Amino acid sequence: MAYALQHEAVLPLWDGQPEGIPDGLTPLVEDRSKNLFRPDRALTGIVEPSLTAWIPERPNGTSIIIAPGGSYRRVVLDKEGIEIAKALAPLGITSFLLTYRLPGEGHANRADAPLADAQRAMRLVRGHADEWGLDPERIGFLGFSAAGHLGASLATGYDQATYEVDEAEQAVSARPDFVALVYPVVTMQDEDVHAGSRTALLGNSPTSQQKLDRSPEVHVTADSPETFLVLADDDPSVPPANAVAFYSALHEAGVKAELHIFRDGGHGFGISGAKSKPVAGWPRLLAEWMTQIGVMPETLTQVIPEQSERKR
Repeated sequence: MAYALQHEAVLPLWDGQPEGIPDGLTPLVEDRSKNLFRPDRALTGIVEPSLTAWIPERPNGTSIIIAPGGSYRRVVLDKEGIEIAKALAPLGITSFLLTYRLPGEGHANRADAPLADAQRAMRLVRGHADEWGLDPERIGFLGFSAAGHLGASLATGYDQATYEVDEAEQAVSARPDFVALVYPVVTMQDEDVHAGSRTALLGNSPTSQQKLDRSPEVHVTADSPETFLVLADDDPSVPPANAVAFYSALHEAGVKAELHIFRDGGHGFGISGAKSKPVAGWPRLLAEWMTQIGVMPETLTQVIPEQSERKR
């Protein structure tokens, strides 16, 4: 597949629909917002997973695949999608907004489907990086909530055989060069699990082995990419222990990682929901970390105001 990269171009991950799509599944966008001027859309019925390109005015060669959360039951398009791409654009980052198959919608390869889409997305961007003016060694993955589990799964299972790789893809790695996880779901084991995400991914009665296989914190190796994690201690939905466990596993494996836990922020704060709280500074922290690990030429901190400026 060959695509000319244009702003807001929709790039299909597969040639038509991937295998295992259930009959009758239909895309649906629901706007859950109570504010007419602030959309909060959720997508379900994903039959054609895709990337949507968000190109900054002055690209610097760094790119990020943004995976919005939604408990593996929906993909939240605005607060964990387009708002994030808009915030990263002034830094010169090219974003790719990912829609991925939702495992509880009847897919034949239920537990593999989201990871297969993430792997395919990484290979698509890396395979076209040169023609799109991107650095193939500066491609990251940014996952929110349940898509944090997807990001952690990609970081530890980028070479897992989730689909039949065609000849053109065989030489293209699905390993992200860096990973960022925001209030992530990670474990699928009983203690600290986000039950809704696990049920969507593995069904109502997963075996102990299935839980273990799909718990990324158990599968970290020295080859896992450097990772940035941010969350709030008062998260009422996903226990903070999820991110802490993944950080600890990275540390034990000798993989450099950075973990930020804010006192307040709850769950799903994104960017707009974090205003007036210290956690609102997380995009600046992410940019500074990306510069520190060498995946951004420079940090344009002036385009991400300090928290004190946000309150004005």
